[in-house]
Amino acid sequence: MTVFPVTNSTLSSAHLAEFVRKEYELKNEVICELLKTGISHTYLITSKTEKFVFRIYSLNWRTKNEILEEIRLVSLLKENNLPVSFPIPDSDGEYIKELNAPEGIRYGVLFSHAAGSKLLNYSTEIHYKVGRAMAQIHLVTETVELDRVTYSSEILLVRSFERLKSFMAPQNPEMIYMSGLKEILQNEILKIDFAQVRYGAVHLDIWFDNMHFSEEQEVTIFDFDFCGNGPLALDIGYYVMQLFNLEKDEEEYNRKLDSFFKGYESVTPISGEEKRILPFLSTAIYFFYLGVQCQRFDNWSNVFVNEIYLGRFIKMIIKRWADYNTIAIKN
Repeated sequence: MTVFPVTNSTLSSAHLAEFVRKEYELKNEVICELLKTGISHTYLITSKTEKFVFRIYSLNWRTKNEILEEIRLVSLLKENNLPVSFPIPDSDGEYIKELNAPEGIRYGVLFSHAAGSKLLNYSTEIHYKVGRAMAQIHLVTETVELDRVTYSSEILLVRSFERLKSFMAPQNPEMIYMSGLKEILQNEILKIDFAQVRYGAVHLDIWFDNMHFSEEQEVTIFDFDFCGNGPLALDIGYYVMQLFNLEKDEEEYNRKLDSFFKGYESVTPISGEEKRILPFLSTAIYFFYLGVQCQRFDNWSNVFVNEIYLGRFIKMIIKRWADYNTIAIKN
């Protein structure tokens, strides 16, 4: 019987265990566990003495060159002794594995395992450490140019809005709101004084789900899958907005926010212009990630993306943040 073609598959953990053991010449028996599926699939690789993370990119999600650029960036950070999960080469010095999945060739990369675990809600002291870590990364990535996406208003806003159109009717009140918000954010980005804004390689996805904290409360940052070029304030703004969404008590939010900023500026200053534009850049990133959810509907977001979910997301997250920062939509 002919095998019916697929657009996405989940590769066998048992077979990946043997694949990774052979490809990376691991001496001990290896156990492979699926951690999560998503835009990419992530597996925990465990031997008697070591742990790794094996990421398998979805078909046509990243080109080989884009992955190599991600590897180049993270390797640069590792060389500067920064707290990141880093790629592991095989004995031939190769980082990218090709896996002949049912849907086509998918790429896999082995990464070091970040010590510790994730925390959803953490202390002001840890926020200080995250601020320091982000600033130390930015000292290295400032002026670094990647052969990857540049996060312009076209990428963050225009293309994302087009993807939303496939899921929300034009007369939907939230869609009307997003149309007006897009125009405001585009205009605000045009007003940025880029002479006062640092530019370089950005992570674009630094939040609790992409960090581990050790028992000593040391942070390790991972998952640079969305790295690209843009104002470094994109990373700061995204973290600030995530903190706002997680911390519902405003006084506690402000304490943690202040601690994060103090940690960051203990390493390098944030300009007045960068601080001014944080609400606009962070809102644009959330705009972008709504577009990603719509873009990856066929193999990731289909369990939750629909008009009701998107409407609630816009009202409860994006609009709440915009209102907090008085980003007003004209009627």
